[in-house]
Amino acid sequence: MGVRIGIDIGSSTTKIAAFENGVISEPMAVRADTQVASLYGAFGQYLYESGLSLTEVEGVYITGAGSKYVDKKVYDRPTYKVDEFVAAGTGGYYLTDKKEAIVISMGTGSFFVKVTENEMKHLGGVGLGGGTICGLSRVMLNTGDFKEIAALSKKGRVSEIDLRVADISREKLPGLALDVTASNFAKAGAQTRPEDLAAGIVHMVLENICQTGILASAHMGIRDYILIGGLTRFFECRQIIEAFKSLWDVSISIPEYSDFATAIGAVIAGGQAQEIQ
Repeated sequence: MGVRIGIDIGSSTTKIAAFENGVISEPMAVRADTQVASLYGAFGQYLYESGLSLTEVEGVYITGAGSKYVDKKVYDRPTYKVDEFVAAGTGGYYLTDKKEAIVISMGTGSFFVKVTENEMKHLGGVGLGGGTICGLSRVMLNTGDFKEIAALSKKGRVSEIDLRVADISREKLPGLALDVTASNFAKAGAQTRPEDLAAGIVHMVLENICQTGILASAHMGIRDYILIGGLTRFFECRQIIEAFKSLWDVSISIPEYSDFATAIGAVIAGGQAQEIQ
């Protein structure tokens, strides 16, 4: 069996994952100025670093917003387009052992997919994600670099930014612990430290994405949520997971290769793909 390569072409970063003999090879990510340049850069770099030749590539499965810009076969190999919602849902589901779950995909923006053994359904999305974090950080911190933002946020204290229930009540409110956020950025001021601003930005975006996903699917009776996408690399994700477990009585997990789940899902869902002629 040849190598099948999945490529998730985002607005700024392209992620690539490959299956060889049914096993996932180590994935990688590449940034470039344009989606097409990012696609070919990622593909070429992957072949070079893995020691593969073009003839060993059985199929290329592309997905993501940037796939709309591709209308030719990649290096003349059999190339297929996979719907992004299908790829994300399939990838998140594949990387877990759950029979049913809500996949929360956190990219430039975010969306939610219900996945069971018999059904996959896009539940909607929200305009919060990596684009929000970078945009707010450029305005408030003079940087849009993810690594710089992450480093700053690790040093910051969200308690200096967000108003918590404990700040307005001496006792727990019905269904709300004292450490639950009452209002994002309510404590921020002109003298707020950059580190605290970074922590507040990241926490606000991640918390509201997860909360929206849970609310959007609350009537479905599914208690397992899978986080995928580049934002899962922020350590705050795990803090929010722990807080939400008790607040919402849900299970939230981040699987291995979570930030490459959509590229992985593109290969797995290849049977539903449209071939580029």
